Amino acid sequence: MANHNSLNPEHLFVLDIETIPQVEHFDALSDQWKELWTDKISKTMPEMNEPAIIYEKKAGIMAEFGKIICISFGVFYYDRSKRLCLRVRSFADSSEEKILKQFIRAADRMFEKVRDFQFAGHNIKEFDIPFICRRMMIHGIGLPEYLQLNGKKPWETNLIDTMQLWKFGDYKNYTSLHLMASVLGVQSPKDLMDGSKVKQVFYEEKNLRKIAHYCRNDVIAVARVLLRLQQLPLLPDEQIFISNGS
Repeated sequence: MANHNSLNPEHLFVLDIETIPQVEHFDALSDQWKELWTDKISKTMPEMNEPAIIYEKKAGIMAEFGKIICISFGVFYYDRSKRLCLRVRSFADSSEEKILKQFIRAADRMFEKVRDFQFAGHNIKEFDIPFICRRMMIHGIGLPEYLQLNGKKPWETNLIDTMQLWKFGDYKNYTSLHLMASVLGVQSPKDLMDGSKVKQVFYEEKNLRKIAHYCRNDVIAVARVLLRLQQLPLLPDEQIFISNGS
């Protein structure tokens, strides 16, 4: 059972994902998928009556209509001088299946080292982890043991969610990572872009490198917020390392 009150940084796998609609515009969908989209939003957002407009804003965050184009993750470790450090890496590609398989290989290595490791992130319980699991199922990729979460009680899962930690029992509360980082004195991760721009940067600018940089910054912000919530010193930039990769 995860102990959320006292976290061991070396047991954390901090992650963030970036997603986009599977096709750029609603008009590019087949008639069948236009109908499926219209039906979906009629049930989840009945006040919205413009399927094409809502598609532009919301398709990327629904696993049935979106896809992952970047997964960034960070792992803590102590260097030879006993300084806590963070190593961050990104997998960014137009092939979602490739990204998911790279992610699983990385998580498998973590699982081999730390059997009770915990995923950490901002809103990962409601977004990142469910999105990853659904897209894996769609691609026919089996869920490893550490992602088999169905049927588990909230306190039995291996998920540390900074947004949940900040609620302190207030279930009406939503706090963005940007706001949470700012109020805790953590450097804001929103230096180049924000999540609403990911679709444009992918489809129009075709700049995966920029998206990966943005995604890594979110991972670093989450890592610093976690340390702040544990009353631990914040990591200086010189103790954060970006691994080679996308």
